[in-house]
Amino acid sequence: MLAESRTELLAFLRQHAPFKDMGAFALDALASSLSPVAVPGGGLILTPRDMPPDLFIIESGRVQARQAGDVNLTDRPLYELLPGQSFPLAAVAARRSAINVYSAVDDVLLWRLASADFFKLLLGSCEFNRFVLDHVAGLLDAARRQIEIQFGQRNVDQQPLNSQLSAFLRPTVISVTAQTPIRQAMETMVQAKVGSVIVTDADNRSLGIFTQSDALRRVVIPDYPTVAPIEEVMTTAPVTIPAQATAYDAMLAMATHGIRHLVIVDAGERVAGVVSERDLFAMQRIGLRNVRRVIEAAADIDSLSQAAGDVRRLCLNMLGQGVSAEQLTQFISGLNDNLTRRVIEINLAQHDLFGLDWAWLAFGSEGRDEQTFSTDQDNGIIFICPDFADRDALQLRFLDFARDVNQGLACCGFPLCKGNIMASNPLWCLTQDEWQERFTQWIRAPEPEALLNATIFFDFRPLYGNLALAKALRKWLLGMSGNARLFLRLMAENALKSAPPLGVIRDFVFDSKADFPHTLDLKAFGARPVVDAARIIALAHGIPHSSTVERLRAAAEQKLLGNDDVHAVIEGFFFIQQLRLQNQRGGTAPGGENRVDPDQLNELDRQVLKEAFKQVKRLQSRLQLEYRL
Repeated sequence: MLAESRTELLAFLRQHAPFKDMGAFALDALASSLSPVAVPGGGLILTPRDMPPDLFIIESGRVQARQAGDVNLTDRPLYELLPGQSFPLAAVAARRSAINVYSAVDDVLLWRLASADFFKLLLGSCEFNRFVLDHVAGLLDAARRQIEIQFGQRNVDQQPLNSQLSAFLRPTVISVTAQTPIRQAMETMVQAKVGSVIVTDADNRSLGIFTQSDALRRVVIPDYPTVAPIEEVMTTAPVTIPAQATAYDAMLAMATHGIRHLVIVDAGERVAGVVSERDLFAMQRIGLRNVRRVIEAAADIDSLSQAAGDVRRLCLNMLGQGVSAEQLTQFISGLNDNLTRRVIEINLAQHDLFGLDWAWLAFGSEGRDEQTFSTDQDNGIIFICPDFADRDALQLRFLDFARDVNQGLACCGFPLCKGNIMASNPLWCLTQDEWQERFTQWIRAPEPEALLNATIFFDFRPLYGNLALAKALRKWLLGMSGNARLFLRLMAENALKSAPPLGVIRDFVFDSKADFPHTLDLKAFGARPVVDAARIIALAHGIPHSSTVERLRAAAEQKLLGNDDVHAVIEGFFFIQQLRLQNQRGGTAPGGENRVDPDQLNELDRQVLKEAFKQVKRLQSRLQLEYRL
């Protein structure tokens, strides 16, 4: 190559990422390895048959990417590439064939980097290495969108839950002022054929909401004078949601707050409309209203077991519509929380616990708000023993109560814990001081059993009772664990034993599970390492959250982890969770719901799974560095 051509090539490369950030030595080595390629308009550049694929950098012209297979010339391309862009980066990095066909839109001049030279550059330039990792990590978002499309096509008869609330807005907002007489407000609702009316101020901001339920409970039954102003019987400070939010967001907000209406507001917090459960779940074969009504009205466990089945069917339907793993696990956990609370309430009527100070605790995946379709019970009780009371007698009362609750939950589809980590076990029904003593023993004498217990019990969350007891216990625990360097180091050492199944030569490494050959354990080697790492970081740095994702995001806020790194890990974590949920939805054989054969995945999902495991490995490397393992 002539010196003049080399100068022009270097000048071109320095205009585009990541080359402009590369050191002079690495950039010069890259330029030496590039060879020019000219392709006329319409000509093929790269197909899935080209192995191993080389990397191409566009200097001039346009390149389009189309799906491989029988594609007409009139079909729209997947995307178009312009000068300065490279392709197919993920395929070259994975040493696998490209998933698309690349062709020239017009005359194109490219620079080719052979596969072997690509890997030399990957090792020799940290800037180029970071660029490749970030690019491949971006495929996680693409994979999630693909899943939404894939399952959405199977449910075209239902309106997708990711529709924006603007689709539900009526042409005219039905509202009244605070001084409007109650009778007039109710007549307005009847005339407009709506179930609610919004009470607004002079700036069209919501002061309250008045619904048919309010009319019955606050006006009709107590015979409240209808000439009184509506502000006397309205629900004040109604929950609002922006018009840009999705139907799913509204559904989750209703479930969280236990309400049936949300006020939709614009960017200026002015009222834009109202959305009801009827609006949202007219699209659903099983509506949240029906599920929640059964839960709220259930007088016995048999009625609740029916609601539990409805919860599962509703969540399966949501998965079929492409709802993301993050949203779906939150939703499953939210409805399961409601079920658990109702089981507790039903059993409280049969046990005399009035005046006692206590709380029901959830551990494990339920404590982390990360339940899937297949989950058993992990729970306990924390209580205060008054000075005048007999501690053992008081515990027996709680154990008797907890035994009925555990059996009730089992009837509702939450199997009894095989390890007996349940509130009906005297080991996990303890006073506040006893819980502190138990945690202290585990931290100061970190035997293998203590480390195992830490992975379950340290993720506690209160579901019912005096929530302040759990909050105080969490605060105390973080004060204790932050200084327990040996305990944290042993926890990190234990967590690193579950290494992601990535091979040096092959893509993946398979374990010796005879019942499920040629499969990967997504829970043990994908999700669990992320959960373990997030827990250790939280305990070490005083992060009060129990959710894995909240712990990671809090770590990024405290500058313990980079924002980009955390985003990539979270995306990888939820992609793995999505695969697990799909397995459980498909009725995979027991024991195999957490396993996947990578050869059964499409090419994009396979590549994204490999990148997800890489992100897990990078998070584990953070633990290795922190604790010098």
